[in-house]
Amino acid sequence: MNSNMLGLAITPILAISLAAFADHPGGGGAKLEASLTGAAEVPGPGDPDGTGMIQMRLNPGQGEVCYTLMTMNVEGVNAAHIHVGEEGQAGGIAISLQVDASHDGMTEKCVEDMRSRITAILRNPSGYYVNVHSAGNPAGAVRGQLEGLRDK
Repeated sequence: MNSNMLGLAITPILAISLAAFADHPGGGGAKLEASLTGAAEVPGPGDPDGTGMIQMRLNPGQGEVCYTLMTMNVEGVNAAHIHVGEEGQAGGIAISLQVDASHDGMTEKCVEDMRSRITAILRNPSGYYVNVHSAGNPAGAVRGQLEGLRDK
């Protein structure tokens, strides 16, 4: 699937997600997002058909990361993390995220973490990425670099 088709596939779901994200608990903090693909997974291979999106609010003052994570065409999602690493590089786990496999690829949660780690992510979001693991791709099914949430 080319990037234009991916955008068309994710757009309707993303619109629904944005509405949910606006009402998500943990409404304070800085907003970040990432588009997830199997092709971006390093060292790979990721899930060739897998895609996803994560939108999050990082609130270092409360030591909290709240997020909406969606995956499509990824079977058996069982873990997700924020990792330290530039695009094209694999890195260590910075923050473990919880996934809810019972909700057809959508998770809305808040997790607590150290304020210093959350602040480090906010200072250099593109130096971090999110990846989602699955039964078929235990090293990583889909991945995307973090970036500031665009005003829409």
